[in-house]
Amino acid sequence: MKYIIAIIQPDRLDEVLNRLTEKEIHLVTASNVLGRGRQKGIAEVYRSHKEAGSLLRKVKLEIGVNDEFVEAAVEAITAGARTGQIGDGKIFVLDMADCVRIRTGERGGKAIG
Repeated sequence: MKYIIAIIQPDRLDEVLNRLTEKEIHLVTASNVLGRGRQKGIAEVYRSHKEAGSLLRKVKLEIGVNDEFVEAAVEAITAGARTGQIGDGKIFVLDMADCVRIRTGERGGKAIG
């Protein structure tokens, strides 16, 4: 089991979710976050609003997957989020020790779905 964390541009969220759905990956948590990387917080125009300050708007996706879905998830996120410009984001893949479905008490890969 792996825990995937992806930081992407907000305007790429729908495309990434569509690509994940095509790969039959449906269980995703998305959060609005602020951050900076190589852009160093340089102001940019996003949907006609100039983003100022040292932190830029991003979306963080969190996905728990069984091992056989890791590459498919990474490929879907990469394909959906890539614009070729600095600030496209990052994907982190972490080992997940356990997962528990609260409703049924199932554990491990069965709990992920």
